[in-house]
Amino acid sequence: MTAPTHQDLIDFVVREARLIDQHRFEEWLDLFAEDGHYWMPLEWGQTDARLTTSLMYEDKLLLKIRVERLKGNRTFSQKPKSRCHHVLQTPQVDKHDPAGNAYVTWTPMHYVETRLDDQQLYAAWATHTLAVEDGKLKIKLKRVDIVNCDAAFGNIQLFM
Repeated sequence: MTAPTHQDLIDFVVREARLIDQHRFEEWLDLFAEDGHYWMPLEWGQTDARLTTSLMYEDKLLLKIRVERLKGNRTFSQKPKSRCHHVLQTPQVDKHDPAGNAYVTWTPMHYVETRLDDQQLYAAWATHTLAVEDGKLKIKLKRVDIVNCDAAFGNIQLFM
C-alpha cells in the first residue's frame, strides 16, 4: 500500500467495527500493530494511560488473551455469548501525514452490547492512530472515550 487515501482510512475504521460486530476477533487482532494498544480512559480528558487508572489499557498480548477467553468453552460468563452493534458516524480524518507514516481518525459512535436480557448502550468517540506496516494499515492505538466514562459500569465483555 502506498499512502492511504482519506477514504482508505474511513473504510478501515468501518471494517474494524464490522469485524467486532461479527465476532471475527482473530481478523480484528490482525489489524493491530505488534506494539499496538487498545485504551479506554477512565477520566474525562485523560492524557496518560500509564499514570492514571483506565477502564482498559491493553497491548496486543492482552487482547489475544481476551479473544481466547471469549472463544473458550469454559468461559461461563459467555454462555450465551455477548453480542454487539456499532452505529458509527462518518469517521473524520484528523491527521494525514504520509511522510511521517501517521494517520489519525476520530469517530463518534453509539455501541450496544447485549447478553440474555441485559442490554447496555454507550455513547463514545473512537480515535484510531494508524500507520502503514508491511503494506497494510495497522492500529498503533485505538482510544475509546465513553461520554460518561466516570459512571459505574458493569462488565464490558467485547470491544467498542
